[in-house]
Amino acid sequence: MNALDAKHEDLRRSLDELGRVLVCFSGGVDSSFLVRVARDVLGDRVVALTTVSPTNPEEDTAEAIALARELGLDHAVVRHNELDIPNYRENPANRCYFCKSTLYEIAAEQAKRRAIPWIVDGINLDDLGDYRPGLQAAAERAIRHPLAAARLTKREIREISRRLGLRTFDRPASPCLSSRFPYGTAITIEGLERVARAERWLRARGFRECRVRYFGERARIEVPPADIARLNAEPLRGELAAALGTIGFAEVEVDPRGFRSGRLNEALRVTSSSY
Repeated sequence: MNALDAKHEDLRRSLDELGRVLVCFSGGVDSSFLVRVARDVLGDRVVALTTVSPTNPEEDTAEAIALARELGLDHAVVRHNELDIPNYRENPANRCYFCKSTLYEIAAEQAKRRAIPWIVDGINLDDLGDYRPGLQAAAERAIRHPLAAARLTKREIREISRRLGLRTFDRPASPCLSSRFPYGTAITIEGLERVARAERWLRARGFRECRVRYFGERARIEVPPADIARLNAEPLRGELAAALGTIGFAEVEVDPRGFRSGRLNEALRVTSSSY
């Protein structure tokens, strides 16, 4: 057995020991992999929970619902609005704490209703090295992280997902739309809708991995470095400006540094290192 197979087996063993679980299931790479393995191990002793709100890309919700149906899962879909959470709308640096705390409250209610003893999520080993205030909320609720416990990285999760035939294996990361707003910039329904529409426009033109960072009337576009030249070339560059102008962005810039996940967290690192 190679190292990757051993980690996969460790994950299966840990889920089997839990016996019955509720999986926080967004439809992304990690939670899709976790819910698939949980179903393989536990069968009908696994329940998937997906929360739906204005901060979730519609495509993610549709993916989660479709995959849950394909896997024959007991799937709870709960609607809520993060903008109703105190302190969330103001977008502080620990915004994700308030979001995850509410998610885990919903998960706890669903688990209690079904007499499920354990709640698990898709945090992986790589996530533990990033700025993730949501981990504090998870600790407060005793949420289990089976993927991190099995020391599975994102790359390894994608590889095992590919072997299992999960179509999510190469899906680009898709964090909540609020992550496009610099910390301290208030999050609004209008702003979320503008970001979602702009990113949908980009994906329709072949930019699978993209971010539209929100700066009021200015949008800063991030795509992988290999795609920057194509996006800046005419006529696409002019079409981009026109399309986003219609959406509500008076100014559009393409970040010459290219896409990097968690870029807005870099300001936090600079601030903390200056003390």
